[in-house]
Amino acid sequence: MINKFLSFIVSLIILLSIVLFFVFYLEENETDFELLQREGDDPMPTGLHPKVAKKRDQLVARAEEKGIEVVITEGFRTIKEQEEIYERGRSEKGNIVTYAEGGESYHNYGLAIDFALRNKNEKVIWDTEYDGNGNGKSDWMEVVEIAKDLGFDWGGDWRRFKDYPHFQMDMGYSIRELKNGFRPEIPKGSDQTPKGE
Repeated sequence: MINKFLSFIVSLIILLSIVLFFVFYLEENETDFELLQREGDDPMPTGLHPKVAKKRDQLVARAEEKGIEVVITEGFRTIKEQEEIYERGRSEKGNIVTYAEGGESYHNYGLAIDFALRNKNEKVIWDTEYDGNGNGKSDWMEVVEIAKDLGFDWGGDWRRFKDYPHFQMDMGYSIRELKNGFRPEIPKGSDQTPKGE
């Protein structure tokens, strides 16, 4: 009698576990499905997000204090511009410079910048070993350290395609969310910076 009761209890626990698993599994996938179906109503940005623009300016100023001249080579990029860059090394001549198609880059949402250095001869360079301020450290890595301190993520930390000149602030948004029309809040009283910055 006790064995039948224990067997019944064990069967009940297993059945309950299976039901709970499916309830939570379906609930989780339903949320993802709802996100894919739902669209935000925020318009596409036309420039850098004000927070990114402010941090960009702080990055340039802090690097200058260390004797490093940072050149911002890219900021906001339209989806059309992203598609053109994506085609390099594919249907267009040149080397592959990105794996992000139009709409799949944080540049397209005003949340990323690219940089280079200006050397003592006024030439713009992408030399990660250059030590123009003569302190025994790579100027490039000093800029990366400043950027990370300001809250940027660095493309050089990526596992697959290393994008050494790239900094971004996702502000908690995935590319999927951004593509679905969701945007980081713009602080009141500030506008996005003009197109192209």
